[in-house]
Amino acid sequence: MNFFVLPAQALRSGLLIMTANIEALASMPDVQSSVDTRRVAIQKVGVRDVRYPMLVAGAEGASPTIGEWELTVALPPEEKGTHMSRFLALLEQYRNQALSPQLFCQLGVEMLDLLNASRGEVAVTFPYFLTKVAPVSGVHSLMDYEVTWGLQAHQSMDAGVQVEFELTVLVPVTSLCPCSKAISEYGAHNQRSHVTVSVLSAQPELLDVNRLIPLIEQQASCELWGLLKRGDEKYVTERAYDNPKFVEDLVRDVAVAVRDLPGVEHYRVEAENFESIHNHSAYAVVEG
Repeated sequence: MNFFVLPAQALRSGLLIMTANIEALASMPDVQSSVDTRRVAIQKVGVRDVRYPMLVAGAEGASPTIGEWELTVALPPEEKGTHMSRFLALLEQYRNQALSPQLFCQLGVEMLDLLNASRGEVAVTFPYFLTKVAPVSGVHSLMDYEVTWGLQAHQSMDAGVQVEFELTVLVPVTSLCPCSKAISEYGAHNQRSHVTVSVLSAQPELLDVNRLIPLIEQQASCELWGLLKRGDEKYVTERAYDNPKFVEDLVRDVAVAVRDLPGVEHYRVEAENFESIHNHSAYAVVEG
């Protein structure tokens, strides 16, 4: 076996260089930690539009996706700046962990500690996929939805860090116009619609996106699938025709289905119908 021995002179040179680098780093001014004399508090400062890989814990295991993040903290009036690099370091720390709403909230708690902040907010939007089975043929395919997790965290003197979690999901569905059906001798106009539901809770473990998405889909004229055979297409067409919904019906039916879910403290239901006979959308919102 051969061994490579570094000459003593090279070792001494390396140590000298390392020592010089450490001393140079220590002598660099930490500008953002200096005192600001304007005494103006900043409610939000941080990073946004950050695309970062993430794993999402789901019914089918950990799913890789790309999140678009926004992380901010409150800055006291006497502090000049926050430590921007620490936000990215936090995302890197969690990159290989399968995030659930609970773990996402833990990330928010750690952000306050890492940034020495009393308040902070985190939001991430990402595509989320579910496997769906076609109603007649039984073929499997993926359906994508847009999911947003958001949190507000604040440090309480007597109760520690308090976190409020918000789950938002955008669900595409089919809606068929009741008026068109009633006045037409045959057929009725229908369109693809987007239903966006936000639910707020202090108990993130009670909000299950895998339960929420089907619940929303069931309120539409018909749900959507990624892959359909001819028998499935016949079913979808006739199902929508037998189940017409105005945009007002859609938001009301979803609100009734969502408002009594466990853990829901506040909800917002928004529906937009991309009209097939107009160059504008029909739109409605319900909050409670």
